[in-house]
Amino acid sequence: MTNPASLEGKTIIVTGAAQGIGKALCEQALAMGANVAAVDINEAALSESFGGKDRVLMVPGDVTDPAFPELLVEQTVARFGGLHGLLNNAGIVRAAMIADMSRDQWQSVIDVNLTGAFAIMQAVGRHLIAQAKNGDTNPGSIVNISSDAGRKGTVGQINYGAAKSGMLGLTMSAAREWGRFNINVNSACYGLVETPMTETIRQEKFRDRYLDQIPLRRFSRPEDVAPATCFLLSDAAAYITGQHLAIDGGFHITA
Repeated sequence: MTNPASLEGKTIIVTGAAQGIGKALCEQALAMGANVAAVDINEAALSESFGGKDRVLMVPGDVTDPAFPELLVEQTVARFGGLHGLLNNAGIVRAAMIADMSRDQWQSVIDVNLTGAFAIMQAVGRHLIAQAKNGDTNPGSIVNISSDAGRKGTVGQINYGAAKSGMLGLTMSAAREWGRFNINVNSACYGLVETPMTETIRQEKFRDRYLDQIPLRRFSRPEDVAPATCFLLSDAAAYITGQHLAIDGGFHITA
């Protein structure tokens, strides 16, 4: 019997792939049988993480470059013969309180975390729609990586919270538009994941304040969030679309 939660035979693009959550998503997709196009602006880190690995295409690039998304899709299809999914994960942080945030701090996060995510989703979506019009009844799935910062708000990172809230809107709108092509679009909403990006807010000064809001009483690790996220790309999730899956230890249900 075929395992519906497998990604065997599928090709998945993962952005922000070189470290942290993105690296864990790549490793999980590979473990589930997928081919992976691993994308990151940091070519050296990408090579360190995936150099020499089977079923991995390393694609250095900047998601804010208008020409990059279509080139990424072309390279992926040329290497693996197809494309079936996206883990839309690339992101940055530029922390500051609202009154102190510069326009550059605001815009740089919006450019990567929201506009870049839209552009990658658009390019992958175009390919999947073309597949559907060619008769593919199961063209693929997209998972946009969001955050509880986009659902609850956050202090000191209004740019990040706004971008991640925007990702929820991208997800629901794309799910509504592309459902007729049988393309699934969902988001995964993480809480505090132990990565370099969250190091500051996990320091002793803030640690207990955040842990008090997590029913499971611990921060998550990249390997905690990757399996459920990749599940959304599988055939076992074929009737799930437009959803925001909270993978956050219960953080989203607390005040």
